[in-house]
Amino acid sequence: MTGQPLQSVKRPKAKLSWSDPVLRSILFQIIAIAMFATGIWFLVHNTLSNLATSHISTGFAFLSREAGFAIGESIISYGPADTYLRAIAVGLLNTLVVAGLGIVLATLLGTVIGVARLSKNWLIAKLAAIYVEIIRNIPLLLQMFFWYSIISENMPGPRQALHPIAGVFISNRGIKVPGLLGDGLVWLFVGVGLAMLVTILINNWASRRQAQTGQIFPVWRVGLLLVLALPLLCWGLSGQSIIVDMPALKGFNFAGGLTLTPEFAALLVGLVVYTAAFIAEVVRAGIQSVSNGQWEASDALGLKRSLSLRLVVLPQALRVIIPPMTSQYLNITKNSSLAVAIGYPDIVSIINTTLNQTGQAIEGIMIIMAAYLTVSLSISVFMNWYNKRIALTER
Repeated sequence: MTGQPLQSVKRPKAKLSWSDPVLRSILFQIIAIAMFATGIWFLVHNTLSNLATSHISTGFAFLSREAGFAIGESIISYGPADTYLRAIAVGLLNTLVVAGLGIVLATLLGTVIGVARLSKNWLIAKLAAIYVEIIRNIPLLLQMFFWYSIISENMPGPRQALHPIAGVFISNRGIKVPGLLGDGLVWLFVGVGLAMLVTILINNWASRRQAQTGQIFPVWRVGLLLVLALPLLCWGLSGQSIIVDMPALKGFNFAGGLTLTPEFAALLVGLVVYTAAFIAEVVRAGIQSVSNGQWEASDALGLKRSLSLRLVVLPQALRVIIPPMTSQYLNITKNSSLAVAIGYPDIVSIINTTLNQTGQAIEGIMIIMAAYLTVSLSISVFMNWYNKRIALTER
């Protein structure tokens, strides 16, 4: 039996109709894009017109001009004859230093307080809880003013400075400590970087060795030995000199050495104390997310509570701790912009001075936004990479 040929079914032609949801969605997207582009064009055109009317030049050519103002604290060499670009670089480095130190110190302090909140000792747990509740509910700016007033007003002058040990002076001008000068410093930093790299490689090897044989290698002891020995070895092989610059009282101030200024100290203490209260809650929540069975299994193996916390509980809690910890690291970086209130020369303070002199407010704000965006994205990328590295992999 021969079947009849199938007849092709004719599809109805598509008609433009407002009742078609696909057509409506496309039109709405086109209208939204057009409105957004029109708004951007209006803002740019209006801004350029106002700048032209006020005879204010645009662009970033001002970065190559002489800055003409001094900066109280600088990691790199800087003088008023340098350019605005170098002044902004000084401010960015100052911001990175206080943010980096703040992240490290706040993590250590917050972890200690978070663990203390879970202590079986009633007094320690209550003191940690009081710290968290008080610090988290006082604005950070007020805390910075508090620490700045304590450091700058309650310390003696340079002539009556406290002198606890040789080469260290504490006064209302800051803390003076001995410094190091000379070309050999570069080789010391090279040695530190090399020691960190070797330690990372040893840690990876020790992890694979422990997974195969169960034997534990003392990575931290070897790493500490490398950090102490390799910089000295690199400096010794380089043949470069290093001079110890001792601070000394000359006139009404100190000369030489390194200075921890009251502004830097107040900013750093304020950021660390404030952020540590939030990190403590993150750590506490992460530890509590680990089931009690892990503690019981550790007890059954005869591990002390401190070893159970360090070797069993915290590694599992990190998977819960890392994501919210990233937000705290971003907060401590962005909150460092409050330094302008107490006179610390961060990037916001220096660009404020720059735009007051040049009138290039838009360019200055764009530089600040780009700097914080770059730093924040870098922190996020690193923390996301670390979070994926410690995440559980399903078999």
